[in-house]
Amino acid sequence: MTDSANLKIVSLLPSATEIIDCLGLTDALVGRSHECDYPPSVKDLPVCTEARLNSHKNSGEIDNDVQTLMQKALSIYKIKTEVLEDLQPTHIITQDQCDVCAVNLPEVERAIAKLTNSHPQIISLQPDLLNEVWEDIERVANTLGVEAKPALNKLQSRINIISDKVKDLSEKPTVVAIEWTEPLMVGANWIPELIEIAGGKSLLSVKGKHSPYISWESLVEANPDVIVIMPCGFDLERTEKESQVLTQNPNWNSLKAVKNDKVFIVDGNAYFNRPGPRLVDSAEVLAEIFHPQLFDFNHREKSWKLFS
Repeated sequence: MTDSANLKIVSLLPSATEIIDCLGLTDALVGRSHECDYPPSVKDLPVCTEARLNSHKNSGEIDNDVQTLMQKALSIYKIKTEVLEDLQPTHIITQDQCDVCAVNLPEVERAIAKLTNSHPQIISLQPDLLNEVWEDIERVANTLGVEAKPALNKLQSRINIISDKVKDLSEKPTVVAIEWTEPLMVGANWIPELIEIAGGKSLLSVKGKHSPYISWESLVEANPDVIVIMPCGFDLERTEKESQVLTQNPNWNSLKAVKNDKVFIVDGNAYFNRPGPRLVDSAEVLAEIFHPQLFDFNHREKSWKLFS
């Protein structure tokens, strides 16, 4: 158990920053990744990472750059070791779940080995399922000397509100969640669980597994009732722009979801792509989309909208 009064935490991924916030330890953060932006107050903290990618390129070009870096066995992100040296953190939170999402564990270990003024403890997160996200929150809390139960109880109670309303529905829409538009990739890991919690039936992906690339033929064959577009790392405005490439495919207009105006875009960067507390907000977003007659959490036009 750690004395929380003496904590100096560096978070190297946005979801970890949000976990720290939900545990009431935001004031203990001394550094962040270049992508950490919530709560807004963390934007004033020193930035400890940078990307080797140009995120302003289109989806196809970004995917090509990612594949090139991975083939060269290069990390997509760099750690600013000199900033860590100045901050002298007691703890660094990183992840070992996805090399594309944030700085990976080996990169962090190499950076820490170069430090001379501090010897921070690493907390590495690796969730693939929703219950593993909650377990990570508890593990972070235990390591940092605070109580997780109040935060976890609040999150679970919000999930229960949705689950209780949809459990007896006779009709639940089939859903494909698109996590990348060019090439096509569907959301997996915790995304199928969120779809099920919100009263939908997930297609083309397996919960707990990494997000797979799919062919257009597979999407056409699945022909879902609803399509939710949630590109990793993109906000609502960027998602709307990057989703236009889908409409250029000759198969697009044949899809049931397109014909019935059941294609939606969401803020994947703030919600669905981050394995932290706001996955509950993500479930609320999906519940509003799938069953608007039952739910209104006031997320529409802020976190999701109809794609046209």
